[in-house]
Amino acid sequence: MQAQEHRLDALSNNLANVDLTGYKRDVSVEKAFPELMIRRFDRESTIAFPMGSVNTAPVVGKLGTGVEYNETFTVFEQGALKETSNPFDLALEDEGFFAVQTNDGERYTRNGSFVLGKEGYLLTKDGYFVEGENGPIQLKLNNFTIDKQGRIWQNADLADDPNRLVSMDENEWTNTELVDTLKVVTFDRPRHLMKQGNSLWASTEVSGEARIAEGSDRPGVIQGFLEGSNVNSVREMVNMIEVNRAYEANQKVITTHDSLLDKLINSAVRY
Repeated sequence: MQAQEHRLDALSNNLANVDLTGYKRDVSVEKAFPELMIRRFDRESTIAFPMGSVNTAPVVGKLGTGVEYNETFTVFEQGALKETSNPFDLALEDEGFFAVQTNDGERYTRNGSFVLGKEGYLLTKDGYFVEGENGPIQLKLNNFTIDKQGRIWQNADLADDPNRLVSMDENEWTNTELVDTLKVVTFDRPRHLMKQGNSLWASTEVSGEARIAEGSDRPGVIQGFLEGSNVNSVREMVNMIEVNRAYEANQKVITTHDSLLDKLINSAVRY
C-alpha cells in the first residue's frame, strides 16, 4: 500500500504539470521483497548426521512477500513541439538543457519561454539570467535571430529602427554580428539530476557536472517553438485508476487477514 502511495504521488504530480513547458514526467519504481520458500510441514522430515542436518520435506513452492518503494526517476523523452511564432521562445530538439543563473547558482531547464529584461538581458519568466558561453546574454538591439546551433545574431544596421520585427527572413540580414552562443549543456547521467521546481534541475554527484554540448551531442535550437511536457494525460489517468484499485485490493487483504486473526485468537481463548 505504501508503494502504491508513492506511485500515486508521482502520477498526481505529472497531471498537475501536464501543461508546464518542458516538464518531464516522473515514474515511481518498486522492488520486490525476497521470496519465501514453502515446504510441507513434517516432523519426520529432518535427518540429522554428524556434520549437520538436511530437510527432506517436499517443497510446496515460493511465496511473494510484497513490494516496497525503490525510487522515483524522471523520464527525459522528447515532448511535443508547439509553434508560438514568438522569437523569445526556444526549444531543444534532442537531449540537453539551457543553462540559467539563479540565486543558488547555475541551474538547468528545458523551458525555453524567455523574455527580454529592462537592460536587454535575456531572462526566464522567473527573472533568472539565460547564460551564453560568455556569460549572461545581453541583446543590444531588439532585432535578433538564433540559428540551430544556438548562435545569436543581431543586425547592426537596424540600431535606429527598434520597432522593426524581431524575427526576419535570413536573406534580409546584412552586416550581422555574433552576440553569443546559448550555453546548452549535457550530463553523463541525466537521470540522476535533482528537480528544483519551476522547471529547473540541479546537478548531483551521480549525474556529474554539466558540460557544454558539442558536435553530435549538441541538440538543435528552434526559435519560435516551445517544448510541451511529455506527460500523456490519458495514460496517467488510466495508471491512477490502476493504482487506486491495487490499493483497495491490498486494503481488503489486510482487513480480511485481521478479521481471521481476530477470530483465531478469540476462538483459542474460548477453547
